[in-house]
Amino acid sequence: MRPVIRQPTVQELPDLGELCMRSKAVWGYDSKFMEASRAELSLEPRDLLLTQIAVAEQQNRTVGVVQLKMIGNEADLLKLFVDPAFLRSGVGKALFSWAAGTAKEMGASRLTIEADPEAAEFYRRLGARDIGLAPSGSIAGRMLPRLAFDLS
Repeated sequence: MRPVIRQPTVQELPDLGELCMRSKAVWGYDSKFMEASRAELSLEPRDLLLTQIAVAEQQNRTVGVVQLKMIGNEADLLKLFVDPAFLRSGVGKALFSWAAGTAKEMGASRLTIEADPEAAEFYRRLGARDIGLAPSGSIAGRMLPRLAFDLS
């Protein structure tokens, strides 16, 4: 079953942040790491104005979230998280497709991704290629795979 992709409401943002935390935790990070990541995994009301955000619904529940930010003719994939119970169900692929389509409609020629090392292979399977490393926004000294997905 393909998820329904829709815009979130401001009231949903705290729950979406918790969904991001649950999704990130599947990689086995300890509580100290997770708390250090909380701010970066949260969504604020201003994010609805400054970025593009969509949620995936399936079986009458929110099962994923994606956040995209345009910077010139590039789009940055800021978040893509799937509820752990719905991993490997097509939700992540549907959210990525929404992000790529939205970025292209907004004039982006590529989508850049700073991925969790455990999630990078997901993006590679979808056609993204490695372009280097980027520092983590949450953990000092941690480097993340930086990938790009061509939209042309």
